Amino acid sequence: MNLRMNYRAANPGAFKAMMAMEQHVSGQFEDKVLYELLKIRVSQINGCAFCMDMHAKDLMKLGNYGEHILLLSVWREVPIFTEKQRVMLEMAEVVTRISEHGVPLELYNKVREHYSETEIVNLIMAINLINSWNRIAITTGMYPGCFN
Repeated sequence: MNLRMNYRAANPGAFKAMMAMEQHVSGQFEDKVLYELLKIRVSQINGCAFCMDMHAKDLMKLGNYGEHILLLSVWREVPIFTEKQRVMLEMAEVVTRISEHGVPLELYNKVREHYSETEIVNLIMAINLINSWNRIAITTGMYPGCFN
């Protein structure tokens, strides 16, 4: 594995802008476990090893969530995720793959049962942000430990 470029060094302003958005969005989430689960699941879908590694480690710092990480890709088949987490995971998957089917009204209504309008915007922003990070990492050849 070779890092194609260090985008942080190539365009520090772009990195600074992304970090500012990251700080804003992450600050909107009281439930940091939910936020990290969202980031890991989207990164799984996109195949971003760098982000999966980073956010799995971040989730483990919040407690013993090894089982959640191991079973995240099959979240529909296991009982360890709360209903609120399940709704978020479904929303994260659908928004990440939005070009396939859009966001069905049934899902939107289910999300509204668990989240306020402000929280829904926060979810959408978080999903978009991790998708952006994934695309940067994959395009520039980032891999776990590439900046160590």
